[in-house]
Amino acid sequence: MAAQYSGVRESVPGRVNDLGDSSVSIEDRFRKGCLKRADRSFAQGLQCQQINSMAALMSLEDSVFISHSPQGCVGCTIMAVDMYRVGQAHRGIKLIKNPRVIVTNLDQKSVVFGGEQKLRESARKAVERYAPKLVFIYASCASGIIGDDIDATASSLSSEYPGTIFVPIHCEGFKSKVCASGFDAAFLSINKYILKKERKEKIPNLVNLFAPTTVSFADQKEMERMLGLIGVQVNYIPFYSSLEKIRRIPQAVASTSICKVFADEFMKTLEEDYGIPYSHTVMPIGIRNTDKWYRGIAKVLGKESEVEEIIAREHTRIEPLVAKIRAKLEGKKVFICGGTGRSFAAAALIDDFGMKLVGLETPTYDADAQVDVEYLNGIHKDFVVDVANMQPFEQVNLVKKLKPDAFIGVPEWAAKLGIPTTHVLDGKRPTMGYDGLLYLGNKIAEQLSNPGFNKKLAEHVKLPYRDSWYEKDAFKFIVEAS
Repeated sequence: MAAQYSGVRESVPGRVNDLGDSSVSIEDRFRKGCLKRADRSFAQGLQCQQINSMAALMSLEDSVFISHSPQGCVGCTIMAVDMYRVGQAHRGIKLIKNPRVIVTNLDQKSVVFGGEQKLRESARKAVERYAPKLVFIYASCASGIIGDDIDATASSLSSEYPGTIFVPIHCEGFKSKVCASGFDAAFLSINKYILKKERKEKIPNLVNLFAPTTVSFADQKEMERMLGLIGVQVNYIPFYSSLEKIRRIPQAVASTSICKVFADEFMKTLEEDYGIPYSHTVMPIGIRNTDKWYRGIAKVLGKESEVEEIIAREHTRIEPLVAKIRAKLEGKKVFICGGTGRSFAAAALIDDFGMKLVGLETPTYDADAQVDVEYLNGIHKDFVVDVANMQPFEQVNLVKKLKPDAFIGVPEWAAKLGIPTTHVLDGKRPTMGYDGLLYLGNKIAEQLSNPGFNKKLAEHVKLPYRDSWYEKDAFKFIVEAS
C-alpha cells in the first residue's frame, strides 16, 4: 500500500524551492543527483499556502469560506475574488456576487486564550445567515501556532448543523515553502470530508477536468470542446463547481488537469482510493503542449486514433496563422515568469514563434521540471533559471542584465523597467489550446509594436532598488545546504 501523501510538497524527494543557475547546469546537476536544497539568506515576500487553498475553492456554489486568521490574511483573496466576479460576467450571469468570505479576526487576546470560540461563533453566523451546503474552515499561521483544533471544532459543528458539511483545511503558511501545497491541502480535505473513499458506479466517458482559478471561461470552453470531440463528458472542477459535481469525482473513468501542478498529487490519490486512471502531462499552451495534453488523456481513454485525426485537422487550420505571427516575433528575446506549469508551458510556446528564451522564473524545480528543461535545452541551448517563490529583487536584476525584448508572465516589475509585457496568468482571456496560442502570439506582437505605455511607466516609476544591486549576482543570497 502506498504511503499517504502528507500534503507538503517538500516531502517528495528531489523538489527544490530556492535555486539560480543556467539551464544546462541545472539539467546536469539534477540528473547526477547533485542538486541540493538551498535557502535564501534574504527573501523579499513569499506566497503562502492559504491563498491557493482559498482560491482553489472560492467559486464553489452554496459555500462559505471561513479564514481562522488575523484580518490581514484574507487580503490574499483579492485576485481570486476578481477572477470569480469576471468569470460570472463571462458566463452570462447578470447579478454579479462576491464569494462569502468570513474572517475570525484573531488578535492578541486570541493568541493568549485561544480562538476556537471565535471560530464557533463565525461558523454559526455563517450557517444562520447563508444556510450553505459547505463551510470550509481554513487554518492560518496564527491558529496553527496557538494550536486551535479546527478538526474537532468542525466535527462538533457538524453535529450541531447536520445539513451542512464542515471541511477543515490545514493550510498553515509555515508548513511549506511551496505554495502549491495549498492546493493539496484543499483536495486532501475534500477527499476526507466529502468523498470519504466511497466508491460509486462509474459514468461512461465521464472525465474529471481539474482547473485552477486563473483559467478563463474561454479556455474552459476550448478544453471542453476538445474533449467533446472524442466523446468525453466533462466534470469541470472545482472552479465554478458545486457539491454535486464534487461528489461525482469518484464516478469518473479518468482524470486530467489543465494545470500541471494544480491537481497532480490529488489525481494520484484518486487512482489509489477510487481506481481512477489519470493523465499527467503538461499545461496545453502552444502547439506541442496542446498536442501532448490531448494525446495524454486520449491514451488513458483508449482514443489515440481519434485524437490523431483531430490534431492533424487542427494543425492544418492554425499553422498558416502561426506562421504569420512568427514572421513578427522570430528572433526576439523573451523572459518568462509564472507558476511551474505555466512558465514551462509558455517557454515551449515561444518556439512556435521562433523566439529565443533567455530567462525563466518558476516557484519549484522537480522531476517534472527536469523533463521540460531537457526539452527546452534542445531548442534554446542555454538560459537562466530562477527557482523563486515571489522574489522580485532577483527578477528585476536578471531582467536588467538579460535585456529581453519581451516579458511573458506576471508583469508588474518588468513593466516598470520599460519592457513590453504580456500576462500569462490571465483568467480573463484565452491562453490555452490551439486558438489560445493565436491570441497569445498576437498579444505579444501587439506589445512589441506598441511599447509606449511601458516606456512611459519606466520614466515615471522608480523601483525600490539601488543601482548597485543591478551590478551584483542575482543569486548571491541563495545558500546551498552543505
